[in-house]
Amino acid sequence: MSMTEKKTNPLRYLAVAFSFLLLGTFLSPIHTCGNSSENPLQLKADGGEKLSPSQTQAVALEDAFQEVFDKVSPSVVSIATEGTVNVPLHPFEYFFGNPQNQRKGSRQQKLSGLGSGIVLNEDGYIMTNHHVVQNMDKFTVKLKNKSEYEAKLIGSDPTADIALLKISAPKGTLVPSLIGDSSKVRVGNWAIAIGAPLGLEQSFTVGVVSAIQRGGLDRSGLAYIQTDAAINQGNSGGPLLNIRGEVIGINRMIVSQSGGSDGIGFAIPINEARRVVEELKVNGVVARAWIGAGVDYITDRDIAQFGLKNNQGAVVHQIYKGSPANKAGLQLMDVIIEFDGKPIRTPDELVGLIVNSKIGKRVELKIIRNKNEILTSITPEKKPN
Repeated sequence: MSMTEKKTNPLRYLAVAFSFLLLGTFLSPIHTCGNSSENPLQLKADGGEKLSPSQTQAVALEDAFQEVFDKVSPSVVSIATEGTVNVPLHPFEYFFGNPQNQRKGSRQQKLSGLGSGIVLNEDGYIMTNHHVVQNMDKFTVKLKNKSEYEAKLIGSDPTADIALLKISAPKGTLVPSLIGDSSKVRVGNWAIAIGAPLGLEQSFTVGVVSAIQRGGLDRSGLAYIQTDAAINQGNSGGPLLNIRGEVIGINRMIVSQSGGSDGIGFAIPINEARRVVEELKVNGVVARAWIGAGVDYITDRDIAQFGLKNNQGAVVHQIYKGSPANKAGLQLMDVIIEFDGKPIRTPDELVGLIVNSKIGKRVELKIIRNKNEILTSITPEKKPN
C-alpha cells in the first residue's frame, strides 16, 4: 500500500487564525483602550440597587424639602428699595461744594437696599420688615416668575419691625402664603428659610428651631424664635417655615461676629406679625401703650443704696410731665419690680409688657421706694407720635 503525502498551504492557517481573532474581538464583553497590561475600568451604572431603610428615610426627607420649596417659593418675593436722605456736609464741601447745599448745611444721598417678603393674599398685600422699607420711598417687588411691580407702603411699625406693602397684580398671579401658628413651635422643629440673601433670590436654607420665647434682645417686647438655619442680609422680611411649608416667623436679624451667618438667627413669631399687619391694614399705624417713664438697669451701687436683694427690676431715671407715670405719682429712683402681676427682671421686659398692654386699662404696679415695697396702679396711654 502506497501512501501519498499532501502538502499544506501555510496561508490557510493564517486565514483561520485571523478569523478566530476577529470573532473573539466582536464577542468579547470588555473592550480595552490603551495599554493592555493595565486592568480595565469596569463601571456599573444601572442604579437599580435597593436602598437601605436609612437611605429610604433620607430620600423621603429630601422629597419633603423639595415639596416645601415648590409649594412656598411662589409666595416669597424680593424687594428692591430706593430712597434719599439728607447727610451733613463734609468740611471740604463747605468751601468747594454746591452753593445750594452749603446754604442748607447738608446734601442728599441716594440709598438702595434689598430684602424679602411674603405674599399675604391675592389682593396684593406683602409683609416684610420695617427696616427693609425705612427711609425709602420707592419699592419694587419681584415675584419668582421674574414679574416686577411697584409697591405702595400701607404702613410700618418700627417697634415690631413689621411693614405692609401692596402691589397691583393681575388676578391669579399671586400665590398667598400658608400661615401657621407660632404658639405651636417647639425647640427641635425643622426651620426653613427662603429669601434673597445678599441678593441671591429664592435661596433655600434648612436648620432647626434652636430656642423659642427668646426675649430681652431689644425693647420691642417681642420673644423671638431662634434658628440655626442660615440667614444673611437680604433674608430680612422673608419667611421662616415649618416642614409643612407654613410660615411660623418673619426673619428679622442675626447675631454675628463676622457679619455673615453664624447660625444664630431670629424671627418674629407669625402670630405677633399677623396681628400687627392687620392693624396696619386698617389704620396705617399701630397704637402702642406708653407710661412716659425712662428706665434703666439696676447696678451694684443701686443694690447697696436702695437695699435691694438682687438686680431684678428697672430703676426709673426719667419721668415726662403729664405722662401716666407722672399722674401715678412715680418718682425718680423708684425701682419697678412688678407690672400687672408679672415680675420684672430687666428694663427690656418692662418696656415689652408696657408696649403690649391695653391702652386705657389700669394695671397694678409694685415698686421699691426708700427700701419699702409699695403697691400702686397706673393707666397706660397711647404713645405720642
